[in-house]
Amino acid sequence: MAVALPTPDQILAVADQCGLALSDDDVTSFRALMLPSVEAYNVVAAMPDEVPEVKYPRTPGYQPSPEENKRNAWYRKSLVKGAASGKLKGKTVALKDNIMLAGVPMMNGSSTLEGYVPDFDATIVTRMLDAGADILGKVHCEHFCMSGGSHTNSTGPVHNPHKMGYSAGGSSSGSAVVVALGEADMAIGGDQGGSIRMPSSFSGTYGMKPTWGLVPYTGIMPIEICVDHTGPMTANVADNALLLEVLAGDDGYDPRIKAPVVQDYTKALGGGVRGMKIAIVKEGFEQAGAETAVNESVREAAKRLGSLGAEVEGISIPMHLAAAAVWMPIGTEGMTQTMMYGDGYGLSRSDLYATSLMDAHRGWRGQADSLSETTKLMLLFGTYINNTFGSRFYGKALNISRRVTAAYDAALAKYDLLLMPTTPMKATKLPEPGAPREEIIGRAFEMITNTAPFDISHHPAMSLPCGMVDGLPVGLMLIGKHFDEMTIYRAAHAFEQAGDWKTM
Repeated sequence: MAVALPTPDQILAVADQCGLALSDDDVTSFRALMLPSVEAYNVVAAMPDEVPEVKYPRTPGYQPSPEENKRNAWYRKSLVKGAASGKLKGKTVALKDNIMLAGVPMMNGSSTLEGYVPDFDATIVTRMLDAGADILGKVHCEHFCMSGGSHTNSTGPVHNPHKMGYSAGGSSSGSAVVVALGEADMAIGGDQGGSIRMPSSFSGTYGMKPTWGLVPYTGIMPIEICVDHTGPMTANVADNALLLEVLAGDDGYDPRIKAPVVQDYTKALGGGVRGMKIAIVKEGFEQAGAETAVNESVREAAKRLGSLGAEVEGISIPMHLAAAAVWMPIGTEGMTQTMMYGDGYGLSRSDLYATSLMDAHRGWRGQADSLSETTKLMLLFGTYINNTFGSRFYGKALNISRRVTAAYDAALAKYDLLLMPTTPMKATKLPEPGAPREEIIGRAFEMITNTAPFDISHHPAMSLPCGMVDGLPVGLMLIGKHFDEMTIYRAAHAFEQAGDWKTM
């Protein structure tokens, strides 16, 4: 696409937007001075973009029928066969629908993006295929990933794998469901406020949010660079560790990568917890909406870890109760300025920009009324804050996040792991059709208080199922030191092997 020299009327309109008063002579002068810049832009326009090669054949696939997709977990089914051998040979994988799979439609939960077809594969997609995995297709996520519940996708709600009519958690809702139902061995989720761990908690799967900067986010639609994480969701710990081995490591594109220590995570399996020190964080049980039965289930799980040889004791981290509030300006303004006004990417990052996605995503401006209630709220409030205060609260929250990180680091200097409920409550009922906006939004954000803090502190955190309450799973969260996923896997595997979580 070529860039044209703006007309005098266009310059006057832009000047008004910028608060400039221009005379006719000013307009003529600035218009002439813009010509070299327009020519430079058109040199760039004529050059080929940086689009990684697509190595494995695939078709656009199909949208499964309601009979084939009773819980509305799948968006597109399209089988992509991986390499003839590798660590993941024989494993099937489902992709959250914010992940680019070239040639296969992607909507990221929103009708405004419907019809977009990516032109390259996300780094992690290529890595899984190179390792022999078969990708089964794309699974639904929440509308632009703006919900911890599973009721905001433009195609309708995703239902809990254990109880129809109940939330599967979000935003990686479909990822959790297809794994829990055994329709895929593994799935990929994304996590900016808890979106791997919350659906794992509600649906009864194992979900790891790795350390920020361990797994490349290249080719995944961003929300905000400081909280973007992607990671594995599986039906058991061994598969989770195996998948992370394949996903982790620098790809030469993602500026989030911070010299990661990549390890053979499967070697942690079978190590047991004897001699490990695990801290039960008091404030994790005191969040708004906390259910007594959920807290009791998690405390019983902590006792079980103690019976396996771990030293388990309670501690207090007062900063944890304020940490979700610190997350809010980063999540809200990052989403508004980067994902929405920034067409998915924004500026000032040495990333691999998916320019075709940016072009397609710009269309939300003409369809804003069809955005989800959660996206509208974040967009409205983020715009108001930026109009009124600029970016100061985003900057201040990032500054304060260092103190949040330090508070967890201080505890982790004395303990190997921190422990708390993943979500304060079990899965809730899905809002009925026509439910008031207050209920829709309440059901989207009520469960993020324990998970969101670790997106800004960047510690690895994993949800593992530890029991059932009223036929619905309960999630236990383990938090480790930066780049110490190995210790989390040791403890998670020991707990998993100690008994069937569904009967605990």
